Amino acid sequence: MSHKLNLVDFSQANIRTLHLTWFAFFLTFVMWFSHAPMKPLIMAAFDLSVPQWKALLILNVALTIPARIVIGILVDKFGPRTVYSTLLVISGVLCMGFAFAQSYEQLAIMRFAMGFAGAGFVIGIRMVGEWFPARQVGLAEGVYGGWGNFGSAAAAFTLPSLALIYGGDDGWRYAIATTGVIAIVYGAFFYLRARNTPKGSTYFKPKKSGGLEVTSRKDFYFYLAMNIPMYLILAVLAWKLSPSGVGLLSQTTTYLLYGVLVVLGAIQFSQILKVNKEMLTDGAPEHDKYSFKQVAILDWAYFVTFGSELAVVSMLPAFFLETFTSLSLVQAGALGAAFAFMNLVARPGGGFISDKFGRRKSLSIFIAGLAAGYFMLSQISGGWPIALAVAAVMVCSFFVQAGEGAVFAMVPLVKRRMTGQIAGMVGAYGNVGGVTFLTIYSFVDASTFFMVIGACAALVFLIIQMLEEPEGHMTETLADGTVQRIELT
Repeated sequence: MSHKLNLVDFSQANIRTLHLTWFAFFLTFVMWFSHAPMKPLIMAAFDLSVPQWKALLILNVALTIPARIVIGILVDKFGPRTVYSTLLVISGVLCMGFAFAQSYEQLAIMRFAMGFAGAGFVIGIRMVGEWFPARQVGLAEGVYGGWGNFGSAAAAFTLPSLALIYGGDDGWRYAIATTGVIAIVYGAFFYLRARNTPKGSTYFKPKKSGGLEVTSRKDFYFYLAMNIPMYLILAVLAWKLSPSGVGLLSQTTTYLLYGVLVVLGAIQFSQILKVNKEMLTDGAPEHDKYSFKQVAILDWAYFVTFGSELAVVSMLPAFFLETFTSLSLVQAGALGAAFAFMNLVARPGGGFISDKFGRRKSLSIFIAGLAAGYFMLSQISGGWPIALAVAAVMVCSFFVQAGEGAVFAMVPLVKRRMTGQIAGMVGAYGNVGGVTFLTIYSFVDASTFFMVIGACAALVFLIIQMLEEPEGHMTETLADGTVQRIELT
């Protein structure tokens, strides 16, 4: 059976669906990062201080962590067609709200709410998983993730020019608002053209909503424990916004947020118990069992791959500027963008290699290369030729993004009816990694920062050796009680 995927064969319904879906993801990332290239104009328009701008950056990623969990639940229950269309329309409205904000408080609220746009990635993972067989799903998910992820770079390259075309003091507003309008229109188009599954296929839904169904008592407690880091990192975000950090929040508000996180955690844990109560009492059918260990390992793998990418793309332009003093601001920004550019080929490449040569082996190689790459970056100094430093960055970024592709080459092969929730949790761990590494960066120099990521990746490499290679079949139960087998190879 062929691993080949003809991406220009639009006569195939699955190819059309892939292109529909990656472009939806692309638009969410254009909107999510639409503020970044407009930094000087936004700061001038609102007379913002540097701490206020940094607070906006923190707010931009804060909501994405829980949002990916929520969106994962929604997509498994209602299907990617409805959820993606709705997300695009709502995000488009929020994006326009940010564009025409009249105060810093309005900017902050809209940027916080825009974190939901960053959760769009989860939806397409389920949709692409429905349309492609296991032998092709890694490459298809890689194309979806890599080409969609390029939306952040596309925003950086196009929006400043669009603002100049509009002209005037409000040019940046119209440029950002334009991305919102496009997303709203595309949301309607996506609903009309997309379908959840190929004709004749069943869209399997979880038996209950509110949390992952696990299939053993041990996995139940393991799952609860794996939720704790997400709440801890949200507490770190609250701390960064407190008077001890950038000072956007009062101490009273910060304590209130800590309390809210505790309450939300209690609610989520009660929902997880509700979903799994029957299993804890009666056990799970043998044919329906899966290992939550697979999900947890993929969580940590995405923590060091996408998590490190989020952190590194945030600091790389400044790193080049400070390390090589001969560079201009524009040149340093362009060199820093080299990391993100690799997404176009590295992430699909990682998925393809995973399909062809095995999931665990491929992911192990990419994580090992990532660790070595970051240790190499930790040695860069002003004495290096700039070209060599850029080459080192691009080699490292290849392993990072190929690793992301390999992670999501496996996510759809764990448990079909919960692919959205699994993708949501894995994706959330990527954001947890980004916030964790950026927090560490605020306390150490760049060399130590790269070494910490490399050390974390080395530890994850050891954990990956416990990953089980998908083989044989997974099973799902039809409405009439018939058990359907889904190929994993």
